[in-house]
Amino acid sequence: MNTAQWLGLLTGVLFGFLLQKGRVLRFDKQVGAMLLTDMTIFKFMLSAILVGMVGILWLSNMEIITLSHKPMNVGAVVIGGALFGAGWAIMGFCPGTSLGALGEGRWHAVFAILGMVAGAALYAELYPFFKSTVLAWKDFGRIGLPEAINISQWIIIPLFWVGTIGLFFWFEKKNL
Repeated sequence: MNTAQWLGLLTGVLFGFLLQKGRVLRFDKQVGAMLLTDMTIFKFMLSAILVGMVGILWLSNMEIITLSHKPMNVGAVVIGGALFGAGWAIMGFCPGTSLGALGEGRWHAVFAILGMVAGAALYAELYPFFKSTVLAWKDFGRIGLPEAINISQWIIIPLFWVGTIGLFFWFEKKNL
């Protein structure tokens, strides 16, 4: 394995450890997130985004990694987001939490994992059909928020940090 793979493995293990310690692998936390009564998962995800957005951009600017956006395709985002949300609501797991739950020994997570693998296989099999239908919907190309609104990412990041920290304080005030 090369250095990037070792670093990927290390950060993956660390992220899984933090998922478990943050208790976001628990079904009650998943349901609370969907009912908007427990913001633990949202706080965890937003914290990961805050750290990741700075780290990834910094590594990209240092030319340690290459940053490449996926195409912003309306059909893929709408349908993919709906399928992701439906799977999360039905199983109580997203991809990361399902693997973490399995790692904790909760075997029912296998059904979520098998569902994701089956969905990925079905998507791969039907890709030619999707390419001419759903993926042919409006495609904005490989853009991110800075390109879409023509503002430097180093302006967007501090604004996002301030907004997110403000949101955290509001969650705490409301006991969410």
